[in-house]
Amino acid sequence: MANSTIVLTGGGTAGHVVPNLALIPLLEKHFDNIIYIGSDTGPERELTAQYENVTFYPITTVKLIRGLTLKNLLIPFKLLKGKREAKQILKDVQPDIIFSKGGFVAVPVVMAGKKLRIPMIAHESDFSLGLANKITRKDYDIICTSFKDTAESLPNGVYVGSPIKQVLVSQSDKTRIRQQYNLTSNKPICLVIGGSQGAVSINKAVEESLDFILKTHQVLHITGKGKMNSIKKADYHAVEYVENMSALLSIVDIAITRGGSNVLFELLSNQIPMLIIPLSRGSRGDQIQNARYFEQKGYAITLPESQLNKQTLEESFEKLIALSPVIKASTKHAVPSDTLTKICNLINKYRHKQPQT
Repeated sequence: MANSTIVLTGGGTAGHVVPNLALIPLLEKHFDNIIYIGSDTGPERELTAQYENVTFYPITTVKLIRGLTLKNLLIPFKLLKGKREAKQILKDVQPDIIFSKGGFVAVPVVMAGKKLRIPMIAHESDFSLGLANKITRKDYDIICTSFKDTAESLPNGVYVGSPIKQVLVSQSDKTRIRQQYNLTSNKPICLVIGGSQGAVSINKAVEESLDFILKTHQVLHITGKGKMNSIKKADYHAVEYVENMSALLSIVDIAITRGGSNVLFELLSNQIPMLIIPLSRGSRGDQIQNARYFEQKGYAITLPESQLNKQTLEESFEKLIALSPVIKASTKHAVPSDTLTKICNLINKYRHKQPQT
């Protein structure tokens, strides 16, 4: 029997890579070879390096920069180069199927996959399609979605939920994470997280409001790489990033966060009431849509970034504390627990699809 191969793609930010990584333990049971095609400059090369059975191939990629810039003139040329590189890789590895998590990194791979008539499945994390999935949406057999409304708006949409790695956290893991970050068990914990890159505006506002927040909560502040501060206050702990996020989320009581889909669903799956401050500038508005949906469902409260300051943050934080019991109750059955299995089953179903003649 011939070896079976799957190609994973997606990157540029961790949000386009981590869900792919969560699938790998399941995919190992069904595929002999797991290939990851990504960019040399994004986080995907480093993140996939921890998996011995994943082979990484870099290609030329290019990102649309929002606003007027001469760099965007290079897009057609780099895209064609990336497509040629991806096509050669796909010819060499001969995959049964391609699974794309979107992002600009995936576009040349999907374009090449269409040319070679390889079955393809995508996953969209946000409430509305990102630019990459919007460009390539007709090339996929199906598009899996984190939001039910998104699937219903697409002719090839299938609602599966957010591909979150389900981890059972032991009591010893909880004790260990508390010790690691000097967190006690006699005061609730507020997590501050601005996404994988951190968020300067949130960092600044939280730092200004620390005395207010620390009256009621300990704070674990994930600042983002290169954004560490030198604040020394009792019950305040700043770190650039956290490796064992599953263990941390198991002990967090409330959160202040950006509106990226992956972190929102991670918080939601742990029933953590959240204050969402969605990214507005330099964005297509996806975080605002995500935040609006979460607020409408009763999972969170939101604060527009344009209104963010010391006073509004403190008022919103106070409101979050008051509403926490109601929010927590509404999140109880909000997230499907079998998303990764559903995606894997769909991959296995469509890998046997015969190309259209």
